[in-house]
This record gives sequence, C-alpha cells and structure tokens, in this order.
Amino acid sequence: MLDKVHIGPTATSDHSALIIAPGRDAWTDPFLLMGEELVNQPGFEWHPHRGLETVTLILDGALEHGDSLGNAGVLGPGDVQWMTAGRGIIHREVAARSERAHILQLWVNLPASQKFVPTRYQDLRAGEHAMHTEPGVLVQLISGESGSACGPAVNHWPILGMLITLDPRTAYPQVLDGDQRAFAYVVSGRLTIAGRTVHAGQTAWSDPVSRQGDPTTLTLATGDGDEQTRVMLFAGRPIGESVYASGPFVMNNRAEIEQAYRDFHSGKFGRIPRHTRLPAGA
Repeated sequence: MLDKVHIGPTATSDHSALIIAPGRDAWTDPFLLMGEELVNQPGFEWHPHRGLETVTLILDGALEHGDSLGNAGVLGPGDVQWMTAGRGIIHREVAARSERAHILQLWVNLPASQKFVPTRYQDLRAGEHAMHTEPGVLVQLISGESGSACGPAVNHWPILGMLITLDPRTAYPQVLDGDQRAFAYVVSGRLTIAGRTVHAGQTAWSDPVSRQGDPTTLTLATGDGDEQTRVMLFAGRPIGESVYASGPFVMNNRAEIEQAYRDFHSGKFGRIPRHTRLPAGA
C-alpha cells in the first residue's frame, strides 16, 4: 500500500502529486507512472512522446488537447483520452476556457515489438464507457472485458481498466487473470482489500499469482459511512522487458533513447499545427 506523494504547485499545475513513482518497473510492470494534476494555464504545452501509451482521466473541469496528427478537442468530467505514442507524437494538454482541469494520467509501457506502431488517439467519452451495475455498485469499463461487458479502448498490450463507484456497506468481486498485475487507486472514500483498509490517495497492489493465468478474484468492500467510494482499477500482464526511460521517451536501451531525441529534433515526429488553440466557444 502506497500513499501518493504531494509535490505541490508547479509552472503547469496548481497542484501536482505522484501516485505511481517511475523507476520501479519490476514492481509496477506494465505500468510506468501515474500522476494527479490540477492543470492551469499554460498547462502542458507541446512536447513529444515515443514508446508508450498515456491514459488521461478527467475528474473535473475541462482539458483541451491537440497533437501533431491534427487531432484537437476538449475533454470533460468522466472522459478518457487513450493515446498511443508509438513511433512518435507531439501533443499538448492545457486547461480549456480558462478553467482548471483535475486529471489523473497513467503511463502504460509497450513491448519492444510495439514501440514503433503507428500513433493513435482515442477519445473515450463518458457516455461511451461500457456500464455494469449491481446493487450499490457502478462499474464504468474503459478497457478490456469484465463479465459480459467490453470497454471501448483498443490496446496494443491487453489492459483491463475501470472506474468503480461503491455505496457504503457494499462488496464488489472483480475476476482477474492470475498472470496480471493490478492496482487499485482510491480517488475518494475508503475501502477494504484483502483485509486492509485503503484510504483516499492510497494505492493497493496485487501481483501475479499464476503464470498460467488461472482466474483469481479481487474483492473491493466498503464499510459504514455516508459517502460513496470511487476507485480506479487497472490490471495487465507484466511485459518483462528492460525499460530505459528519459524524459518523455520510454524505450528498451540507451541507443533507442538517443535515436528518439535525434528523430524528434529532425522533425520525424511531425509538425506542430499552426492553430494551437480551439476557437472561442468550441
């Protein structure tokens, strides 16, 4: 169980926190890092990525985005942006219409065989998530399969991802493949996992229990109280490859990182669009 680390205000965020710290790849594979941001102006202006996928969840406010492929738009509460950087992209993420955007962003690794796949952007609107309900439980499925539901995200490495809202005194069992590593981040409220209480701002981890992928069940339970609990649950099979990261690039060795910088500076990641902001009222 790990507490998020509060970093404080930065040039791009009114408040920044680190939920999954980078550099612990053997313990978090296939996940690389996760941060929480209260994005203000100017936000995260144009910057490159290669060799990974980013998953951005909008908790509140509005986030404006754009990329070197020409994609642009505004994401609101409940929306998810799933971006495959692959062989290389330049993009930006800023608070829209002078609002402040409260976001969670997860970095997911790609195996060596997929690090140069074509860049792809997926706008997953809140109303498009597959929904599963039980008494006192709402599951918003973003990626992967859960029961008979299938999330809208398309992956290069299979990932199960969902947001779960639980009423007090409720339990929800989620079946996982035994070869998956999973984490549950409590956005608000508190719950119990395997007999341990996890509070808001804490992350509980579950390591693979079977190389054959035999099913295992992770049960999330809430106690007495007046507030709902909201939890982000993601799971994926570890990739098991070396990770060499530098800034916005995640590759397998130093030579690939050096090549990424050369490719970026030579313009192979594409051009920044001339119009970098959306029209007023968009």
